Amino acid sequence: MELYVHIPFCVKKCAYCDFLSFPQGEEIQRRYVEKLMEEIRTVSAGFHDTPVSSVFVGGGTPSVLKARWMKELFDCLRASFHIEETAEISMEANPGTVDREKLRIYREAGINRLSFGLQSADNRELKALGRIHTWEGFMESFWLAREAGFSNLNVDLMSALPGQTVESWMDTLKKTADLDPEHISAYSLIIEEGTPFFEAYGNGRGDGILPDEDAEREMYHRTREFLKDRGYERYEISNYARPGMECRHNLGYWTGVSYLGLGLGASSYVNGCRFCNERDLGIYLGEKPGKRLEQEILTKKDMEEEFFYVGLRLVQGVSLKEFEERFGERAQDVYPGLMERLEKEGAAVLSDGRFRLTDYGMDVSNYVMAEFLQ
Repeated sequence: MELYVHIPFCVKKCAYCDFLSFPQGEEIQRRYVEKLMEEIRTVSAGFHDTPVSSVFVGGGTPSVLKARWMKELFDCLRASFHIEETAEISMEANPGTVDREKLRIYREAGINRLSFGLQSADNRELKALGRIHTWEGFMESFWLAREAGFSNLNVDLMSALPGQTVESWMDTLKKTADLDPEHISAYSLIIEEGTPFFEAYGNGRGDGILPDEDAEREMYHRTREFLKDRGYERYEISNYARPGMECRHNLGYWTGVSYLGLGLGASSYVNGCRFCNERDLGIYLGEKPGKRLEQEILTKKDMEEEFFYVGLRLVQGVSLKEFEERFGERAQDVYPGLMERLEKEGAAVLSDGRFRLTDYGMDVSNYVMAEFLQ
């Protein structure tokens, strides 16, 4: 099983962000850490003997917490769960929120992988996003992490930004690859309702400011070609890694490994049951009454659909043998004619018992995956 730990706090909410995150002072942060450790001790009772292969601390910006509080959290996690010695332990961090002492304590806590949210190497684009850092600030944080001994670093990048051109995107890719991180995540901006970006650019109001469809598609294709030339293997729609440095935690999500979410609004998937923690901070902290858990029991059909919907994100696709072993039916019988039709359309291919998307299929992945949702 895997663990996800949610830290909802950040220095400032970015203009595009619709995640469960917000700024808060140290008093609330400390109370949250205490409540989170209480949850860890309580929930772990049913999982003492289950090996934990990866832990991912996300947010928000987990690195806004005092480093000693993060050390307390990990001491609590290790005392409560059976975390394997070889487990991948990842934490998200924003440039400008780490220093030498914090990084030293992270290493002492057993964190062995950091994920930096860079998004762009262009300071004008960063300002438009509402980011708190500059390219120069990111480089300082990146090299401090290297000096602290982190040999597994991810950098998050975002394309199709307001005012971005194909040239400025390629400059971001080149500058990032020149730093030689082990992993690069390259996502396209999605304008989400309820964000300042939706007010500014939603419903077609971004024409002339956001890159057009042709430019966005060119960014997408040149990303794949450029990173391949630089030695990064694409193993998922938006993720690239040096050989052997794929994010094990995310691979677990995409291949159906059980995961337990801890903290405000964290989601879990265990034994065919999906459940989600309370999203209201006041209720989570016990300041006001309310339920703490939402639960959904997945049907066999739900799990079959998810097998394809999630698994097809991977370049290697899904194993039809594994589908039959897991569900007791052939995928061809559950989805009669569908895979054959997608092959004829050039969107997918069946080879060596695996069904995977072609390059064209990756381009239209939302369409293909929706076809498996009956």
